[in-house]
This record gives sequence, C-alpha cells and structure tokens, in this order.
Amino acid sequence: MQEEVYQVKLDNIFEGPMDLLVHLIKKHEVDIYDIPIAMITDQYLKYLQWMESMNIDVAGDFIVMAATLTQIKSKMLLPIHANEDDQEDPRLEIARPLAEYLQMKSAAERLAARDLLGEDIFARSTDRDELLAGRQDEVLKLGLFELIDAFQQILKKISPDDKVRIAADSISVKNRISQLADIFESRESVTFEELFPAGAVKSEVIVTFLAILEMVRLSLVRIVQHVQTGVIRLFYL
Repeated sequence: MQEEVYQVKLDNIFEGPMDLLVHLIKKHEVDIYDIPIAMITDQYLKYLQWMESMNIDVAGDFIVMAATLTQIKSKMLLPIHANEDDQEDPRLEIARPLAEYLQMKSAAERLAARDLLGEDIFARSTDRDELLAGRQDEVLKLGLFELIDAFQQILKKISPDDKVRIAADSISVKNRISQLADIFESRESVTFEELFPAGAVKSEVIVTFLAILEMVRLSLVRIVQHVQTGVIRLFYL
C-alpha cells in the first residue's frame, strides 16, 4: 500500500517570514531602507512555491507576509503625482519592522552567547566540543533558507530529464531517516553533499532532504556551515 504523501511542517521548527526576508536581503546585498521590492517579492513567492512543491507546510505568517509584499509592490507601481512628493515611501511599511526584528534578533543572539548560570559547573561532553568542530568562530548555525539554497544546488546536478517517479517500492521518509541514523551512528558527522550520492534519482534526493528536515525537527541532528570553506556539515545529537 502506497504511503500517504509526507509533509514537513515549519511551525515552531524553523525560521519565520522575517527570516526569509533577511535571507533574501543578505543574499542580494541590498539595503533594508532601499529594498528592490519587485525583485524581493518575486524571490519570496518563488521560495513559498518551492516549499509547497516539496510538501513543506507553509505557516499562515508566510502567506500574510507574501500578501503584504505584494501590496507594497502594487503601491510602488502607482504613479506619483506632483502634489504627492512628500508621500511616505511604501517600503517603510516593511523596512521599519524588519529593522526592529534585526535589532531584537541581534540582542537575542548576544544573550544566548552568554554563559548560563551554573552551566560550567558540570563538565562539558566531548560531543559538544566535536559538534562545534573547534573554535566557535569557525562555524555558524545554518538556517532553513540557506539549507534550501544548498539543496537547490544539489537538484541542479540532476538531469532535467529525470522526473520525480513515485513507485510502490520507493523508500519512505521514515525509512530514509533510519538509514541516515545508521550513517551518523558510524560516523557522527557527515557533509551535506555526502548524503546525496552521485547517480541518485530526483525522488531519492527529495526524500533524503525531507528526512533531513524531519531529523532537524526532532532534534536528532544539528547543521552548521564552516565560515571559510562554506562546507555544510550535519552532526548527530
């Protein structure tokens, strides 16, 4: 019996719509007070469409943000009359809360970096040291959207003639998680690309990616990226 279509939910697991905006702004190196709203809106909608095509359940907040961006884009297309020169830039509707969000996120990260009271009373496990792969400034925690970018690069390597084929004997996400767990049990850490062997068909690649997302949701793995080399590595927790 064919397994029910698997769906990964984003709620309370990964970043929200503001994080996607931050990702796009950093990716395209634009000023939050001078956002090319048409391009950012189009890119944002493409991410949502891609996630939905991958059976990643998009939370309502993402849809609300998409509507807000589309509305701002529409306002930017309207002609400015001579008596409206002092009209406020419609982009400030998103730029202001975005700036506030970045400030709060930065403050939260600084607080999280502080030693918690009593944390150093107990000896740290070697797993934690290994997880950070050395000095903390050499790696950074990878977010969902950076992971999506990396996965899209994996998909580009697959022949466009390879269509997604769902067969009765196709491996399920649950079984793939079990296989990945076996790999981590023997190696403890694996690079992202190593989990997608050459020659794998598109359906296998997609199942592997969904399995990785589910393992992150279950706090079974942690994903970091080396700052200098850009190599993405998954550590078993």
